This record gives sequence, C-alpha cells and structure tokens, in this order.
Amino acid sequence: MAKRMPRRRPRSPWTLQRRLVLTVVGLLALVSITIGVVSVVILRASLLDRLDVQLASAADRSGAVLGGDNDGDRPGDNPGSSYFGSPTANSILSGPAQPPGLLALVYDGSSITTGYTDDQSGAIEELSAQQVQQLADHVNQPGSVTVNLGGELGDYRVQAETSRSGTLYLVGLPLSGVAATAAQLALIITFVSLAGLIVVAIIAAWVVRLALRPLQRVTATATRVAQLPLDQGEVSLDDRVPAGDTDPRTEVGRVGAALNRMLEHVDLALEARQQSERKVRQFVADASHELRTPLASIRGYSELTRRSGQELPPDAIHALGRIESESVRMTGLVEDLLLLARLDEGRELEMEPVDLTMLLVDAVSDAHAAGRDHVWDLDLPEEPIEAIGDEPRLRQVITNLLANARLHTDAGTTVVVDLAAVGDRAVITVTDNGPGIPEDLRSTLFERFARGDSSRFRGTGSTGLGLAIVAAVVAAHHGDVSVDSVPGRTQFRVELPLATH
Repeated sequence: MAKRMPRRRPRSPWTLQRRLVLTVVGLLALVSITIGVVSVVILRASLLDRLDVQLASAADRSGAVLGGDNDGDRPGDNPGSSYFGSPTANSILSGPAQPPGLLALVYDGSSITTGYTDDQSGAIEELSAQQVQQLADHVNQPGSVTVNLGGELGDYRVQAETSRSGTLYLVGLPLSGVAATAAQLALIITFVSLAGLIVVAIIAAWVVRLALRPLQRVTATATRVAQLPLDQGEVSLDDRVPAGDTDPRTEVGRVGAALNRMLEHVDLALEARQQSERKVRQFVADASHELRTPLASIRGYSELTRRSGQELPPDAIHALGRIESESVRMTGLVEDLLLLARLDEGRELEMEPVDLTMLLVDAVSDAHAAGRDHVWDLDLPEEPIEAIGDEPRLRQVITNLLANARLHTDAGTTVVVDLAAVGDRAVITVTDNGPGIPEDLRSTLFERFARGDSSRFRGTGSTGLGLAIVAAVVAAHHGDVSVDSVPGRTQFRVELPLATH
C-alpha cells in the first residue's frame, strides 16, 4: 500500500502592506543592480581604453629601443639599446620611462627572450615556458588583446609590433589595476545599495502603513457591523465610516463611501423589516387576545348544550363534542401564539430562583399520568439545583419537551429525564429511545409550525409551536437548547444559568 504523503499547509496570503513594501524594495533593488552593473562596465571600459593608450605608448618606446635611435641617440647613450648587441626583452624593460609591471617578448628571428618587471621589487623576472607559449599564440594578432598568464601575473593586456629593424616584439601591461578599481567600485555600490534598500524599506513600511490607516478604519467599521445580530429583533445600524475616509478622490475614500451607501440601504431594509415584524407581532398578539373570549364562549355554550339533559340526536351530540374539543385545541394554540408574541416583544420575565429538582419531579409525574403506555425515568442529583428564571415558563419548557417525547414516540418507549450542574449552568436532558427525528427536519425543529408530517395531521394534538416556545423561553432566560438525534436515541439538552447565593 502506497504511503500517503503529508499534505502541505497552504501558505498564508501576503498582506497588501507587505506586497507594496516588497514591490518598492524590489524595484529599487533592480534599479540599483542595473546602475551598478552599467557603472562598473563603463568604468572598466574606460580604464581599459586608458590602459591601451599606455600600452601603445610603451610599444612605441620599445620599438625605438629595438630599432635604433630616431631622435639623435648615439651608441653609448642607452646601454640597453640594440647597438650593444642583439635585441632582448631586457632592453625593453630597462628602457626609459617604461611603466611598472611591463611585460616584454622579443623574437629576433632566431631566439625568443621574455621578461616582466615585478611591481613590488622592480626586478626583471623570467616567464615560464607555458606563459611564453601563451604569449607567442598572440604575436600575430593585430591590436591589443587580453591574455590570462595564470599564477601571480593573471590577466595582461598585450600588443605585438615589429620594429624598423625587423625585430618582432610584444609588450603588455597588467589588468590587475583595472580589475581592482572595478571591484572596488562594485563593492562600494553594493554596500551603498544595501544601506539604501534598508532605509527605503523602513521608510516604505512606515509610509504604506500610514497610507493604509483609512483602509484599516473602513475594515474596522465593516467588522463591527458584521458582528451585529441583524437576523432578528431591534437593530440600530448607526455605525458608519468616518467622513474623512469617504473622499471620492481617493481609492480608499471610494471604498468607504460605497460601504456607507450599502449600510444606509441595509439600515433602511432592517427598519422596514422591523416595522413589518412589529406589525405582525402586534396583529398576532391582538388577534390572540381577542380570540380568547369567543373561544371561551364557544366552549362554554357547547358544554352547556351537551350537559343540558335534553334529548339530542346522536349526530348533534357528536358535533357538539367535536366543537368542544376543537375549541380547547384552538384555545391552546391561541395561548401559545400570545406567549410567543409577548416573548418577541421582549417583555421582562420574573427572574427568581427556581428549584429545578421539584419542577422535574412534578413534570414527570404529570407526564406519567398522561402517558401510561411509556416508561418514565428520572435521574436527579443528591443536592437540589436551582436556576434563575420564571417558574411558570420553565415549567412549560419541561412540559412541552415531555409532551413532545410522548406524542412522537411509540408505546413502550423509555423517556429519561436527567438534571446536573455543569460549571455555572444547570443542564436538563430529555432522552428517549424512539425512532429519532428525520434529518431534514432537524434544521427547522425549533421554528414555528414545524411539523414532521407534511400532511399536517392533527391526530397527535400537536400545534407545531411546542418546541418554538421551548426555544423562545430558553433564549429569554439566556440559556441554550439543542437536540441530538439518531435512530434509537433522541436527546434534547437545555442549559440554564445557575442561581448564585
């Protein structure tokens, strides 16, 4: 089996500030390198031209030494001249006004003599056979050429000439001075460029950071707005980008202005949504409140008619019974809607210590009486646990959860209610071993009128508001409610703040 290679962690993206600073430094480095290379090349060419002029002058003087006196010299005036013997390299090297480091090779037709002047001691030294061969290869080349002699001599600029007497000779000057000067200039440019790059990088980082501060303020505004709970409730969207960062003449200003315009549109949309929700809540609250009286009347008259003792046809008795049961169910629905409307309005609850232990004991006892075909189990701690909240509303939460477990599971299902203190929270869990909740229903389970049966069958007596009330009441108590369900196990978990004594 092939071994799986570890996946590389993706590189973190570069910030705009880093990219700008590196771009400026990179461009400056490129310009510095270009200027440095061009400067060194031009300087070296200039020094090489100057050396060629010196070399031509040395060649002319050497030709005068080897070919005789062109300016009135007589024998005895120049002991190294050709008048005192065959022309040699020493004659050239010991000639008048010759530059230091001069190299000479003389071929008189029968023999070759060579030598060079040592820069430090001034003594005339002999060349090796290999160096002589390298020079001999360039004797017939016109003009000045560069020859690498190796060893201590290195590169030489040489020029071959023929004297008036027919003697072939070659003179050369070292390139070490040219190379040293060019290297020194390159080193100076390198150090100056590095220092300049460091200074420019520091200044560029400061300038870019200063230039990006408006963008950071725009980002901070967008971050604050993004953290606001815009999905529900009253939202005050007053945060805006400062006026100084909305100048349309700058790029960041255009971004800030666009963000402000977007926030204005969002604020108007939220205000319209809030007004619509407020109207709906008010309508539901008013309608629920107004429906309580006629529903009570319908239920009362149906009970009165059914219990009057008068002989009624079986169909009429059945119809009255149905009217009475539907009025009871509709009254419960109206009460639930009225409670949700009041919770949506943010009405304050009575926050007092509530003994959750006794509350669960009473709720499970009631559930056992209502669902004797289920198995009810209660797991309580040894010490009582109290939470801060509204006791009637918390009792309704537990009642709705137990009713949900009873109505949506088969007979014989075991329902376990557990209470524990975890940190600063009281945790209530209701677990059953029923068939579980369909996966497509879990995301909308706590929404209003959420039903597992698409046909909205009312045989179970469910209004679709029980779990919505649970979520709303728990949220009003600053708690959390969640569900975890798989086939054979469903658990509702309610967390409430513990009472502090």
